[in-house]
Amino acid sequence: MKSLFAIFFMLLSSAIFAKESAEEIFAQLTPSLYQIKLIDKASGEKSSIGSAFQISADGIIATNYHVISSYARHPEKYRIEYLDHLGNTAQVSLVSVDVINDLALVKRQVSKDMPFFSLSDKKPSKGEQLFALGNPHDLGMIVVPGTYNGLKKESFNERIHFTGSINSGMSGGPVVNKLEQVVGINVATSGNQIGFLVPHEKLVNLFDSYLASPPADIKQQMAAQLLANQEKLMSALINSTWQSKELAGNAMFPLIDVPFIRCWGDSNADKTDALILAAVASCSLDENTYISSHFFTGSVEIEFRYMQAKDLSDNKFYHLYQQQISRAGAGNRAGKDDVSEYQCHHDLVMPESTANTSQEINNKSVFCTRAYKDFPQLFDVLYLGASIDKDQQALVSHFTLAGVSQENAMTFTGKFIEAVSWK
Repeated sequence: MKSLFAIFFMLLSSAIFAKESAEEIFAQLTPSLYQIKLIDKASGEKSSIGSAFQISADGIIATNYHVISSYARHPEKYRIEYLDHLGNTAQVSLVSVDVINDLALVKRQVSKDMPFFSLSDKKPSKGEQLFALGNPHDLGMIVVPGTYNGLKKESFNERIHFTGSINSGMSGGPVVNKLEQVVGINVATSGNQIGFLVPHEKLVNLFDSYLASPPADIKQQMAAQLLANQEKLMSALINSTWQSKELAGNAMFPLIDVPFIRCWGDSNADKTDALILAAVASCSLDENTYISSHFFTGSVEIEFRYMQAKDLSDNKFYHLYQQQISRAGAGNRAGKDDVSEYQCHHDLVMPESTANTSQEINNKSVFCTRAYKDFPQLFDVLYLGASIDKDQQALVSHFTLAGVSQENAMTFTGKFIEAVSWK
């Protein structure tokens, strides 16, 4: 068994090595690090900042999509500039994006070959020490040691779990190994030394695609990426196993058996003075796709709410029931410049139950869609089903899908309705 002195010495040596490695890496790589600034043309002032790094000798620079998102959507209003380690600044052009993985490529003008970051050809090992570089809070470039903890669990789009202090302004900066090779890109933080990185393979794919065929139009590129991603997501949901589960012992609801959909439950069974017994099951995709600061897509939300009256008249129960129904709405943010108004269809739905042990539910349903203005073929979908076949019991089934095709929306809705029943 090691003595406390030996353990202390080992930890101290590790800390000293990390500090020395960080200083050496920072000195070597600083010339290829940048701050990216989004400048509002009318005011001449910066609108957002982030970090970036050069990945080719001819001036291709990688950063996060969300750093330059306002330009991608409104290039007439903004321009993109870089600031290098010597204080030099100049304009860059946006040449490619990966909106799903929050990546972007910009290009600066160069007169000769320049130093650049090498992209690793393999993934880090669990527990491997890494170094995140960036420009936190507009204070200048820094390097932060941290640890690779594998991919984030229960995630549809891959993210690396990084133990290290990724702060505001470091978005888009590189994370390198001891060989100074990029293995990830700073993208988000959850505080308390928990950060998330985009795996470097996503950047390799974007760069290779750009070299093979540069996109002619960024918005068309984004539209194609969003359409392909929703197809991948919805296919995984629709083709997975939908397990039937009890809610409050009286209703059956579907549980979609995929790792990236997480569910929670709650009830007021402990409240003896409650007028209505309520039990809720909520499931969601714990991530979304950032389009702009007021426009998010790619989310999935599902909720089932069972209610049973306690010494209430039918009219009073119905009134409280109506209040619950009116609270349902889309969870993803989108503005009037991004989406159309919801168009809703009301109907009475009486599905055929395929299970001998369950009873079909007669629902009053509302099915609403709104179209994406810049991204044809994509819609937000909201469904609400409210049972109408019991006087003192009710089940509200609700879901929202953000950024899906019409075909996938209809297929999901049909399977959803058929999977809900009374026990």
